[in-house]
Amino acid sequence: MSKRRTHSPEFKARVAMEAISGRKTIQEIAADHAIHPIQVSQWKRQLLAGASELFTRGKKSKDKEEGQAKEAELFQQIGKLQMELEWLKKKSQLL
Repeated sequence: MSKRRTHSPEFKARVAMEAISGRKTIQEIAADHAIHPIQVSQWKRQLLAGASELFTRGKKSKDKEEGQAKEAELFQQIGKLQMELEWLKKKSQLL
């Protein structure tokens, strides 16, 4: 039994870009790289489906950073309010 081969993301992207370019048929590309033609088609489809994410990724990471900053600020406020509440409980017991 042969082991399953794994390909790097760079290799997959290169093969998919070759398939998109249309200079060679999928059969020729598969033969050149010693992979199955169905695999070339799948990588091509994945590249085309994920291409729009390349241009929106910056916005997503920016939104994520803003969300994390807001979350940190809210946790800080919660901690401050808890400290004030404990202090007020202590003072009310003394009176």
